[in-house]
Amino acid sequence: MSSENNRLKRRPIAQSMKDLDELMNLESGKMSRDIFWDEAIYQQEVEKIFSRCWLFVAHESQIPKSGDYITTYMGEDSVLIVRQKDGSVKGFLNTCTHRGNKLNFADLGNARQFICNYHGWAFGIDGSLKGMHASEAYEASGMKLQEHSLHPVANIESYKGLIFATLDPEAPSLNEYLGDFRYYLDAVFDMDGQGTEFVGGCIKSVIKCNWKFAAENFVGDILHAGWTHDSGAKAMVGGAVAEVHKFPEESYQVNFNGHGWEFNQDIVGNAATLGEKDILKYLYTLQPAVAERLGDLRSKIIGSISSCTLFPNTSFLPGQNTFRTWHPRGPNEIELHTWTFVNKSAPQEIKDMWQKGGMMTFSPSGVFEMDDGENWEYSTKSNAGFVTRQQDLYLGLGQETKVTDTDMPCNVYQGQINEANQRAFYLRWLDMMKADSWEKVPQRDNPTLPLDTKEFEKQTKNHKEAV
Repeated sequence: MSSENNRLKRRPIAQSMKDLDELMNLESGKMSRDIFWDEAIYQQEVEKIFSRCWLFVAHESQIPKSGDYITTYMGEDSVLIVRQKDGSVKGFLNTCTHRGNKLNFADLGNARQFICNYHGWAFGIDGSLKGMHASEAYEASGMKLQEHSLHPVANIESYKGLIFATLDPEAPSLNEYLGDFRYYLDAVFDMDGQGTEFVGGCIKSVIKCNWKFAAENFVGDILHAGWTHDSGAKAMVGGAVAEVHKFPEESYQVNFNGHGWEFNQDIVGNAATLGEKDILKYLYTLQPAVAERLGDLRSKIIGSISSCTLFPNTSFLPGQNTFRTWHPRGPNEIELHTWTFVNKSAPQEIKDMWQKGGMMTFSPSGVFEMDDGENWEYSTKSNAGFVTRQQDLYLGLGQETKVTDTDMPCNVYQGQINEANQRAFYLRWLDMMKADSWEKVPQRDNPTLPLDTKEFEKQTKNHKEAV
């Protein structure tokens, strides 16, 4: 073999927009490992994705009263999400405008004001600077309080109890950002018309992995469940995980601008892994009413074997009812925030069962999360090797499975055993990374359903017979 053929192909570090194109070839189902390891790429993600996209920040049920707040993150920016006196919700960077000290250290609570530990600057729940220690010294210098309020998030909106915020004033509306994907979200977060709530508080943990491995796992990777989680499922319910690859005609992947949901129509498949028969009975009893409100298709995915990611970093599992946000902490670490969500109208004993089931399955010691965490960590760590990083990864499963003859909204693909949603996720990632502004982000998936929430709900009710 010639020395030329033996020569190692050295891929340049992606520090330009052109390099990013060279790292991703979705048509052939290939992508570079550098996107999971390179620090320069990560810094572009912080700027181009997390400082611009709509990110989940709280659930309405967490801040029901005036002064209630949540401290969370948007990318690596710490933010305060606060219920106002008029019932609205505002968000601010969690940093004092004097010397930049972290303003609030509690995860959640109720406050009349936020006071900085450093120099005693005090801010109202509306973000305005109210006063400070030794205020006469500042007054003598001519400082104007109104010029030093907390920096607000650019916009904050909610959909079916889920509160999202964006740091970019040029971002589209939340309804436009979620688009037709709202059709499927309603199946879980508005299945009985009474809404959902978070119960049991937040579980926080750290996983030494790249945030994209976690997000893409939930966006469409049911394939791993029958292998990775088989022993865990047997321990929980005494049976193997359903072999979903045998029923492609009853299952789909759907995606819209990077958001993705894979599902079948078994109604309770995910819920069954919790080992609680009363939860299954509850969902089976509820299903006919959901079919009446939302149509047959959506009524069959309320607790089915399925998973979802809202681009870029929020995921949930219907039925198992775990809801999580993958907060990036560099290219090889995430801080995971996990909650359990339930229907508000569910009996208390059912809510308690779901909370217990969530801890047993998707918590740091959960039978499924331990499996996933190890896989994601080693998928990340293996890329430390220079030669390893020169080898492309494959995501070409299901290239010819798009369904065109359907009334189902979004891009629809036949079969859960597919990588269509992963490809859509990484295409959105690439589009965001290359664009200097929202105006330059390609409009690949335009909403076909109304953006007005009331009109959307009216039209989707009429949509159920067609589906």
